[in-house]
Amino acid sequence: MTTDKDTTAGTPAAPPTGATGATGATGAPGDRGDRGDRSDTGGPRALAWRRRRASAARFWRQYRTHRSGVVGLAALLSFALAALTAPLLVGSDVDAVTDAPGSPLERPSAAFPFGTDRFGRDLLGLVVWGARVSLLVGLLAAVLSVAIGTLIGVTAGHFGGWYATVAMRVTDWFLVMPTLVLAIALATVMSRSLVTVVVAIGVTTWPTTARLVRAQTLAVETRPYIERARALGGGHRHVMARHVLPNVMPLVLAQTTLIISAAILAEATLAFLGLGDPTVVSWGGLLQDAREAGAVSAGHWWYLVPPGIAIAVVALAFTLCGRAVESVLNPRLGVPR
Repeated sequence: MTTDKDTTAGTPAAPPTGATGATGATGAPGDRGDRGDRSDTGGPRALAWRRRRASAARFWRQYRTHRSGVVGLAALLSFALAALTAPLLVGSDVDAVTDAPGSPLERPSAAFPFGTDRFGRDLLGLVVWGARVSLLVGLLAAVLSVAIGTLIGVTAGHFGGWYATVAMRVTDWFLVMPTLVLAIALATVMSRSLVTVVVAIGVTTWPTTARLVRAQTLAVETRPYIERARALGGGHRHVMARHVLPNVMPLVLAQTTLIISAAILAEATLAFLGLGDPTVVSWGGLLQDAREAGAVSAGHWWYLVPPGIAIAVVALAFTLCGRAVESVLNPRLGVPR
């Protein structure tokens, strides 16, 4: 016969609640649940992306309250769309001289809404095609200018001492020198190409950005979290890249949009003076062609007005966007809406 004692002895005893096995058995689902919660949230990187998207959404909500900024953005998008689709809209041979579709210097008509140039080419197609070069050169020159100014401004504000003194004296020298004169000098001694124009504009328009970024860097360097980062062993590169630069980026973004308009005007000026790339079509190049053809004295207004209006509208649109961005990032400026 089997006794109760034997039965009890043959039955495995339940482990105590505090034992490791019970903890593992009961704690494992909880651990898996915690890991599942973390996987649902996506981790720190997904959280950072959600914060960026939320910040971008807040920026757009505030930006669209500025009517002038919305108008400027719509104009820029229209020009950018026309530039990107220029091969489809006007064809890739719009600048061909030998196969010009019209007669030289025709007035605006149904066939040629903007008239023709001195070679008989359609000015509407040339203006649309020239948007590609003018916008590209303006963007690249502005990026180069802001990159140089940000680098000098952040390093001068962070390190200080003799380096900041030398850097700011060089900046002051560039500020007092006429930007256009320096750009013309560089474009004259270098080969005539788009790269030359970009470099000539970029290396002569950075001082304003350097001054603004240095002032903002000095303000950021006095904040307590910079001292904590240094106390925890953060080096110069860590402090500048992870703490200073993110705090000056809003100012850099606003400054970029404002510099692009100046860069486009500078490109048009250099092309008008004959210092641009003669193998490409740009708005400044069209004005230079009109000047060589005697459009001003002959009264061929349609040769001058379209590229001139395009330059003015794009420069104004970038300025409106820059002011709106500056107002959103710094509401204390009180920029009118």
